[in-house]
Amino acid sequence: MRDGAGADWWAAVPPRRVSHLVDVDPELLRLALDPLPPAAPAVLTHRPERGLPLPGLVAALLDQLADAARALFPRWLPGAGRLDGGGTLGVAAVRGLAARLAARSDHFGPFLADLAERALRDPVVPGAAGRSGRRSRFPAEVRAAGLTRVLADAYDRESCVLVAEQPEGAGPEDERVLVAAAEWLVQHGRCAVWLVGPLRHGADRVRPVRLRLPAHLDELTGDARRASDSAAAAELVYPPLAGAPRPDSVAEQALERALAPHGWARGRRWNHTYEWHPLSRSYRLDLFWTVEGLAIEVDGPEHRGRIMFADDRRRDVQLQLLGLDVLRFTNEQVLTDVQAVVRSIRELLARRRAAGAHP
Repeated sequence: MRDGAGADWWAAVPPRRVSHLVDVDPELLRLALDPLPPAAPAVLTHRPERGLPLPGLVAALLDQLADAARALFPRWLPGAGRLDGGGTLGVAAVRGLAARLAARSDHFGPFLADLAERALRDPVVPGAAGRSGRRSRFPAEVRAAGLTRVLADAYDRESCVLVAEQPEGAGPEDERVLVAAAEWLVQHGRCAVWLVGPLRHGADRVRPVRLRLPAHLDELTGDARRASDSAAAAELVYPPLAGAPRPDSVAEQALERALAPHGWARGRRWNHTYEWHPLSRSYRLDLFWTVEGLAIEVDGPEHRGRIMFADDRRRDVQLQLLGLDVLRFTNEQVLTDVQAVVRSIRELLARRRAAGAHP
């Protein structure tokens, strides 16, 4: 086993291998990776469905990775942000961009062009049921290699990591299938897989690793005992991209649409990393007006988790001590009455502007 410490704590986990993170709380790990540290790999979190055979679990995972790649388009394809629509000319242009990227990289050109066309023609709509009806014509091994490269590129990272959380009530066969799927993805996707949660069956095939997470997270475990239990995670969760609402958040997308027509809402930054001291913890703010010092948080069900709830309270206090105002809204508040949320933001923003710029 290895102990991880220091700023690059994740470097204790071997690259391109399956590792079991021993005694690591999944919620603490998510907090340690939010915001995604600059030198870390792109880290996605997956909670597999119980009862699937190995081929079914691999197929489901690849479909979810493909959905993530489509949702993060065009960040992984330089120049594609200028294209408008999936007509004949747009498709030809995006396939040309993909071919040029593949020619100067290790991407497989036909797969990249196909993925780019699918992303352009069939963009992911947050909250929409089901996935793209068109099945990929490429073998699973090609998809695994291509998707992990694309996802790393979307975050401008050298590599990709999948954190696989054992679902509640997983049986021995579920654990064996998860380990086998992780080994398959590492072999063909050339990435790393971190298993979290108890691992009793198949553990002899996986290297155990003990991580020392950032010290500021240690204090949360005591406060967390007084908060609620964590809500079940989504099937696949990927980090937000700076400068845009989360592609997988219906609430963030709805709030952006409601704010976009208003001139007073200019200057907003989505998923902004707020660094207030070089030696202190950075914070990712869902929505931030930098000049006025107003932070807006849009909380999904994961914020009811025992550790995240405690962290939110500590974080809000620290931001307020730094002179920021923090407004929190739940997904439900945004989706049921977005105009009320917009009015609250406008009123507080006006007060901040009247008081002068935030230092």
